[in-house]
Amino acid sequence: MNTVIFACVHNAGRSQMAAAFFNALVDPARARAVSAGTQPGERVHPEVQAAMAEVGVDLSGARPQRLTDELAQGAQWLITMGCGDACPYVPGLKREDWPLEDPKGKPVERVREIRDDVRARVMAFLEHEGWTRRAGREDGVRSV
Repeated sequence: MNTVIFACVHNAGRSQMAAAFFNALVDPARARAVSAGTQPGERVHPEVQAAMAEVGVDLSGARPQRLTDELAQGAQWLITMGCGDACPYVPGLKREDWPLEDPKGKPVERVREIRDDVRARVMAFLEHEGWTRRAGREDGVRSV
């Protein structure tokens, strides 16, 4: 099983969106995603929960978590969310950085743009790795 870690500092916005889209769009027999942060917040940002709910993704039960050695064990990829020098590094993992704006406190229109950018990046990553769902499988994610 391939494991991808989406990470940012607070694990309350971009990385939560990315992991949720990844797990909704991936062929579950090929890969899975987790999200984590170096300094996890107390909850997922409400504006992120609202924007994701608009496309049928429920983050109400998601909780920020710390990126630990145990969590990273067995993972193949670490995708960071544009957090600059504060981005985590895990030796031995393939790494990509997606330069994404933090949605915290942004107007809903901007959060939607960030959400849609995250989804497009996740879809491109899945296609590149060959991990997309087989045709005919419903992912439960609506387009807006």
